[in-house]
Amino acid sequence: MHDLALAGFLAAFLALGLRRPFLFVLAYVYVDIVSPQRLSYYLLNAVPVSLICVVLAVLGWAVADDKTGTRIAPRQILILLLLLWAGWTTLNADFPVEALDKWSWVWKALAFAIFLPLTLRTRLRIEALLLVMILSAASIVIVGGIKTLFSGGGYGALNLMVDNNSGLYEGSIISTVAIAIIPIILFLARFGTIYPPDWRVRLFAGALAFACLLIPIGTQARTGLICIGLLALLGIRVARRRLLCLALLAGGVALAMPLLPAGYTQRMDTIAGYRADSSASTRLAVWRWTWAYAKAHPLGGGFEAYRQNHIRFETVATEGDATNQSVQATAESDRARAYHSSYFEMLGEQGFPGLAMWLLLNIGGVVRMEIVRRRYRGAGEERDRWIAPLATALQAANLIYMAGSLFVGIAFQPFIYMLIGCQIGFDTYLARRRRGERFVPIGGGARGQAGWAARARRAGA
Repeated sequence: MHDLALAGFLAAFLALGLRRPFLFVLAYVYVDIVSPQRLSYYLLNAVPVSLICVVLAVLGWAVADDKTGTRIAPRQILILLLLLWAGWTTLNADFPVEALDKWSWVWKALAFAIFLPLTLRTRLRIEALLLVMILSAASIVIVGGIKTLFSGGGYGALNLMVDNNSGLYEGSIISTVAIAIIPIILFLARFGTIYPPDWRVRLFAGALAFACLLIPIGTQARTGLICIGLLALLGIRVARRRLLCLALLAGGVALAMPLLPAGYTQRMDTIAGYRADSSASTRLAVWRWTWAYAKAHPLGGGFEAYRQNHIRFETVATEGDATNQSVQATAESDRARAYHSSYFEMLGEQGFPGLAMWLLLNIGGVVRMEIVRRRYRGAGEERDRWIAPLATALQAANLIYMAGSLFVGIAFQPFIYMLIGCQIGFDTYLARRRRGERFVPIGGGARGQAGWAARARRAGA
């Protein structure tokens, strides 16, 4: 029954796409995030569902979509350059076989991020994309939140429906993504048009945001705590009553601390005492190795280049009280340790050119969303009031992702590139709409007004 339910849902999704081809795009988003073929025992895991969905999405756009006013944004070109560069480093990788394995999914994430903005021609489509992304991630987040409430979770112990911890099913990755999507959840609860905001929508949004906050506790991922801190700062930034928000935040933290599992607070304490923590010391040693490697190989070593590292580090433990302390240093070594940082992942694998392109792509998104936010902030017309809040939410999601990326290797995580594609599509949609507004005729009678209305609709108004 489990397999039949998954297969039936996906089949119904694709069947609806025959009437509305954009649904094929959303079907691919669902498949790429949830990976139902990994949840299936025998039906979907025997079918290339991801390939089927993306082929239908591209064909549906090519055959049935309106392409009036379509343009390629600078960041789409940048993603294309990053795709080509990653392809070149794969051909020249230090570990060719292992590099091809990662390349097999990285190029799909980048290619889909280039294609996605071409389909986002209306507000409805932008909201539909965000809604499917949020609900797809919610299928993982809700399971993790419920298990955390009943069991408290644990580092490496919180099972998120599958045993394989790749993609969003890995603890640090889902912790970063769960916190990053909270601003978008709150936006949809306030300005969404697919499910018009009422008490049911707000209740679900509040419960889902709470489940997102539980994920870093259940996974005991230190990355999640940093993301939560940044989320709080970004929330205060846009709040009208900042002092009140600070007081409520402090009160909430004070109430929550006694309720947190002991294992979680102990693990968070290792942030301050990182020198005594083997995991943290290993990361610092890997980052030093990566920097030295990049200086010797400025063009990078291709995917999986970390496999050649051999690191030595020292952990320092302090025992006793303030009057009688003893310090014990232990020398340790390890090899083939992953980067545990997107920044060093890009530096080691794609070199300085790849890191520069990746940083420009993300910083460019933050800057563009800030420009949109300021342009439409305080918009008087009803049809424009959703624009600045969405730009703020997408910007916050991007910043939280960049903060989480400091401590987890998600430089090529497909979910993040979907968010970037949404940013680009949102930006180009607004540009088309502004061009359509310039068509407004001075005079011209009914025929001129009708012509302007047709052109404005084609421009995406």
